[in-house]
Amino acid sequence: MPGTVVTFYSYKGGVGRSFTLANVAVLLARWGHRVLCVDWDLEAPGLLDYFRPMLRAEPTGGVVDLVDDFLAGKAGRATHITSLAAEGTLDFMAAGRADDDYTARVQAINWESLYDKGFGDFLETRRAQWTADYDYVLLDSRTGISDIGGICTAHLPDQLVVLFTANMQSLRGVLDIARRANAARDRLPFDRPRLPVLPVLSRFDTREEYDRSEKWRETCVKMTKHLFRDWVYQDVPPEVMSRHLTLPYVSYWSFGEQLPALLESSPGADQIGFALETLAAVIAHQLDRTDLLAENRDAYVTSARAAKHDFAYEFVISTTRSTLDFAGRLEVALEQRGLRARKSLSGDRSMLPKADDARHLCLVVDQKVSRWQEAEVELFLHRTLGQDRRLIPVLTEDADPSALPGYVGNLRYLRLDQARGPADVAQSLVDQLHGNTPLVDTGDVDLAAALRQVSRAQLRPLLWELVDEVVQDLVIAIGDGDAGRARELAADLAVAIRPRAAARGENGYRTPAPRTTTTAIAFALRVLDARAARN
Repeated sequence: MPGTVVTFYSYKGGVGRSFTLANVAVLLARWGHRVLCVDWDLEAPGLLDYFRPMLRAEPTGGVVDLVDDFLAGKAGRATHITSLAAEGTLDFMAAGRADDDYTARVQAINWESLYDKGFGDFLETRRAQWTADYDYVLLDSRTGISDIGGICTAHLPDQLVVLFTANMQSLRGVLDIARRANAARDRLPFDRPRLPVLPVLSRFDTREEYDRSEKWRETCVKMTKHLFRDWVYQDVPPEVMSRHLTLPYVSYWSFGEQLPALLESSPGADQIGFALETLAAVIAHQLDRTDLLAENRDAYVTSARAAKHDFAYEFVISTTRSTLDFAGRLEVALEQRGLRARKSLSGDRSMLPKADDARHLCLVVDQKVSRWQEAEVELFLHRTLGQDRRLIPVLTEDADPSALPGYVGNLRYLRLDQARGPADVAQSLVDQLHGNTPLVDTGDVDLAAALRQVSRAQLRPLLWELVDEVVQDLVIAIGDGDAGRARELAADLAVAIRPRAAARGENGYRTPAPRTTTTAIAFALRVLDARAARN
């Protein structure tokens, strides 16, 4: 699948365009994507200063040199890309070689003449090379309306990120360029779909003059809401998406060229790194799943972060001190089965920030869920929505399933008792990950044997009505994975079919199971037998 070209554009300077692009690039690369950044702001290149601490060597060429390659008839692959010392794959194409001739070379370029000579086809070939080598190509476009702006906003991109501040000139400028870009794409000789536009309100200060800032936010939403309709989930209000795509003004980052993506490891909601992560996640999700973003921002970002993320551990085992020995032996048993695991001890505050270093959470519950475990589960679930990550409770003999909090009690659980030790629990966890597990874990209760016993019973017709109702409920419990309910119903069946003497005056006439009951039993047995065969 080819990569995606994203242009970052602003009508005016000073809105943080290059700053935003550089941070998004660092985040995407950290999340496992191959990223190329291209500085197309030839008159005032700025990306180099943000990336300078990561440079392995000074760039020897760039965009201007692409023009020279074209004029010299060089049709081979461009060699003007510099590799950056960053987490993941992050490469950079500068505006050009920074020498005394740079300004003259830029001023000598006649873009209209270049396109008349076929530069568009040459650039299209380069674009194909970039999207074959990279997952994301981020273009830093110059401000205003220009020939270079047209290349970056109409010809090259798959997505257009427009940054603006809370003033009418900036806002009207990006709206105009978005209109011009789509109109220009209709005239291109290349196949390009309609361009989705992400409006980003930048350097927005809500700490001073809150009432005025909210009025300006309303104005910005009103004027840009038509841009959201092209890509935002229809039930998500533009007001909600606009707040997620707002970059706050933080004076600290206005000095020098620093990247909060490198310095803020776990940004809070009031930090700019938080908003930058959200924007990067929208791009990483290909502007999709915005309903999840509206519902749970942290889960949305975590999902983007984990899409190409290799977890350090398959399981984190949350335990209290009373089950610490079991957790240690379970950790060993899981690793013997090829799954890396680590323990998380209730009360150890150093563990909570590491909640995302394991794909799944195994919650060992002794009597009840501790307050610390509640916090750990809440954090895990908050960051898990929309992902293939599992919370699997393991209950000791003293833990009552009916007393568990709803978010745990409604889950399938494993039972730890004298008959099932760490090795058995570890194997059950492995089976769950591979899909080879019973629908319910009922401990010592053999549901299949209980159902077969019912199918062979001879009961009075009135009693069969009760048994049939219990069997139907049991089938539902098996389908829902409700282990506690399944055990209760199996016990009810055992009592119902237990042989008993006829009472005085009672008709002793007994019959086999009716068709409705045998059909339900046969269905349940097929499910249970199929799961057992896969184990």
